[in-house]
Amino acid sequence: MQVAIVRNLESKGILNRFGQPRPQPPQPWPDTTAIAGTVIAALQEGGHETLLCEGDKELLATLERFMPPDPQTRPSGFVFNLAVGIQGESRSTHVPAMLEMAGVPYTGSGPLGHGLVDDKVISKTLMRSSGVPTANFRVMRRGTESTGDLRFPLVVKPRHEDNSFGLQIIHEPAQLREAVEVIVSQYGQDALVEEYIEGREVCVALLGNEKLEVFPLVEIDLGEAGFWTWEAKYLAAFARPQVCPAQIVSSLATLLQEISVATFRACECRDYARVDFRIDRSGQPFVLEINSMPGLTMLSPYIKAAMTAGHSYSSLVNRILDVAHTRCFGTGIR
Repeated sequence: MQVAIVRNLESKGILNRFGQPRPQPPQPWPDTTAIAGTVIAALQEGGHETLLCEGDKELLATLERFMPPDPQTRPSGFVFNLAVGIQGESRSTHVPAMLEMAGVPYTGSGPLGHGLVDDKVISKTLMRSSGVPTANFRVMRRGTESTGDLRFPLVVKPRHEDNSFGLQIIHEPAQLREAVEVIVSQYGQDALVEEYIEGREVCVALLGNEKLEVFPLVEIDLGEAGFWTWEAKYLAAFARPQVCPAQIVSSLATLLQEISVATFRACECRDYARVDFRIDRSGQPFVLEINSMPGLTMLSPYIKAAMTAGHSYSSLVNRILDVAHTRCFGTGIR
């Protein structure tokens, strides 16, 4: 099958510089071409013809040449979506929305799922309405708003970003205003202010749709930082130890699995996702967030969990594609 791998490396394929740009990390991004290259190699190993594409304004024309449409048959190809967007609101929704409009099937969540997950306030509200435990929070724009019954220390982070961008831990009320002002000025959006849950960090990787496969749990050793930093996620020199399967009693492991599935459903995710937890000192789990496009680098806990479950990198990538194909067409790839 023809499979186009769509990513965002460049930011030139736009009409105007307008809207909030994608944040830049404290150090240069790792080689995105190499990351996409591992996915391409895996798909080629699965027997697919591949093409690497930019998720920009030229995307649909590129796809039309690679997988020419035939009005008499279903779409002739598929997109493996790795695109995170270039600029504007809800950036992760942009490529899926283009593909929906053009009638091109793709892996991963749709515009709705990505949009809900990209808004941490909406996703946490949906979690709570589904009975999923998550830390108490407030939304702030000035930092002078009442914290109500929130207990310090607090985590302050952008409402719409990921990868630990802008994340700060504050211990005193006097620090709150400055922390919120940093978010508003640097990221152009509200700040999410929530209680910091001290304890163990555990990730749960999910694969599937109607029936979800839950991979072995992964515990992240946070070290002295107190949270999973951008450097630890993307740079091998700063990577933190990951224990898989996590050493957790079976009753709690079952509870984490059930909560993860409920979170996946509440946030309208598809195909694959990762749910991140904190477990406090009393053993109570809290969902930090759900990632609707979990990283597929070799440092990613999603990959760690899948390999512990018996997948190779290649078999996992091809399984994600097969899961998406089944969702779109009712059958796996033959």
